[in-house]
Amino acid sequence: MSGFTFRLRAPPPQRVDLSGLTPQALAGRTLAEIAALPIQTTRSALSVGDLFDIREGDLDEIVFEGGEERLDWVGAGLGAGAIRVVGDVGVEAGRGMTGGALTIEGGAGAFAGSGLRGGLLKIGGDAGERLGGPLAGETEGMSGGAIHVGGNAGPRAGDKMRRGFLLIEGDAGDYAGSRMIAGTLAIGGRAGALPGYLMNRGTILLAGGVVEMAPTFLDCGVFELVAARLLADHVETMSPRLGAAFRGPLRRYAGDLAALGKGEIFVGAR
Repeated sequence: MSGFTFRLRAPPPQRVDLSGLTPQALAGRTLAEIAALPIQTTRSALSVGDLFDIREGDLDEIVFEGGEERLDWVGAGLGAGAIRVVGDVGVEAGRGMTGGALTIEGGAGAFAGSGLRGGLLKIGGDAGERLGGPLAGETEGMSGGAIHVGGNAGPRAGDKMRRGFLLIEGDAGDYAGSRMIAGTLAIGGRAGALPGYLMNRGTILLAGGVVEMAPTFLDCGVFELVAARLLADHVETMSPRLGAAFRGPLRRYAGDLAALGKGEIFVGAR
C-alpha cells in the first residue's frame, strides 16, 4: 500500500500550521475525521479538507504532494514513521522531532530542525537561517538525530547545537556553529564569516574553506587524526562526499578561546 497522501489544491492564502499531520497524530482516525481537522492559521479558520485532496493509504508514511513556503511546522514533533514533501515548506519543519524521517524535496524556511532530538531530517534544497537552532529564550538547539541539507544554509546553522550531526552539502552563512555545546557540523561548500563563534565544544568541518576565521581560534597545524576517520565512517552513511572530507589531511583550529575553548574546527588542507 502506498503512503497516505495530501495533495495541495492551491497555495494557501495565509500561513498554516501542519504540525497535527503526523503518523502518530492521525492514527486511528477515518478519512472523514482527518479532512475535518482544523488547521491553525493566522487569519481565517481552515480545515485539512479545505486545503488538500486526500488519498487514503498507509499512515506510517505521509506524503504531501505540492509544497509552499506558507506550510509551517511540517513534521513537527514526529516520533516515528516517515513524512515526505514534494516541494518547499515554511518555518520550523521537523521542530522537536524525536524519531522517524522527514524528507523535504525542496527548500525549507528558518529554524528547520529546531529542537531536534532524534530521527533524520533531509532537505533536498536550501535551508533558511538558524538551521537546527533554538528559538528565542531556549538554552540549546538540536540535541540528537541528524539533519542533512543538499543545498545551502543561511546564517547561524547549528547555533547552540548540543548533540547529533548537521551536514550541509553547499555553502553556509555567517556564524555557522555559533555557541555550539557539542555535536558535529560539516559544511561541504564555503562557510561565511566567523564559524564557531563562542563555541564551547564540538567539531566543525569546513571542507570548502571559510570567508573569515575568528582571531580567537588557535591554529594547531595539519593532522591526519584517527578521531576524524572514525567520524568519517559515520558521516559517509549519510553523505559520502562529506565523509570523505574527514579523511584529511586537515588543518585544526582550537577554540573559541573567548569561551570555554574546547571546540575544534577542521579546514581541508589540500
